Amino acid sequence: MAIVVNLDVMLAKRKMLVKELSTIVGISVVNLSILKQSKAKAIRFSTLEAICAALDCQPGDILEFVEDPNS
Repeated sequence: MAIVVNLDVMLAKRKMLVKELSTIVGISVVNLSILKQSKAKAIRFSTLEAICAALDCQPGDILEFVEDPNS
């Protein structure tokens, strides 16, 4: 996949657990884990906004485009 999710990196930088972020953002731990593992097919802007607000970061800190070497 060309889009890499760096949610685990931001959580580590902020010393926050997925469970804590889940409570703050109002999203289930399961859904955050799916996102964290880059298995999500989509993310709502409102969800991304809430995650960024909770982690005090920008969307580009969480989502990264990586060129696919096989393309």
